[in-house]
Parts: sequence; structure tokens; C-alpha cells
Amino acid sequence: MKLTRRESKQRRHRRVRGKVVGSPERPRLAVFRSHEHIYAQVIDDTKHHTLVAASTVEPELKSTITSGSNCEASVQVGKLIAARSLEKGITKVVFDRGGNLYHGRIKALAEAAREAGLDF
Repeated sequence: MKLTRRESKQRRHRRVRGKVVGSPERPRLAVFRSHEHIYAQVIDDTKHHTLVAASTVEPELKSTITSGSNCEASVQVGKLIAARSLEKGITKVVFDRGGNLYHGRIKALAEAAREAGLDF
């Protein structure tokens, strides 16, 4: 029986979340990609608390990008999440791609966050 794209993504997401856990020393950088936008959060899983967040729906980013669903927007979100994390003293994270393949917008966000100073 062939799985649908949605089922495949959910299966990958469960597999990734079984291995990736955020701690206070090394929180989890979780990425959610919708059709029109991309969201990133730095999460401490022990307290179930979001430490830092950034997305393409924020007014400061929305004015600088043409579309929230391209790699350029993902790069901007990656830089912003890294800057906000470094302000809070977070330098090391574990990357949670959220069941998405490490390609395209997800890869662009991750590489931009690495270049901006996050270690993962």
C-alpha cells in the first residue's frame, strides 16, 4: 500500500521527534513550513516552553520580502531566529526539520541560521 505525501511526512516527523529532544543547554530549533509561510521556534522540551520564534508573517519581515514561500524568505527567517537566539544567549541547538526533507526552504533556513552564528 502506497502512502500519501501527508502520511509520509507524518511518519518522518514522528521518526525525527523520537530522536531529537531539546534541553535547556541545547534547545530544539523546530521548523514548520506551510504553503505560504515558514515558521521557526527555539524550544526547551523539558519545560515545554518556546524561547525564541520568528516567521514570515511578522510585520518586520513581511515588509522586506515579496513572498513568504521562497528560499529568500527562509534565509531571512534563519538570520532572524539566529540573531534573536544569540541575544538570549543560545548558541547551540538541535535542528528539527519537522518531517520535511532537508531541501529547498528548510535547507536555506538552516544554512542561514548557521552562518548567522547558531551551532548545529
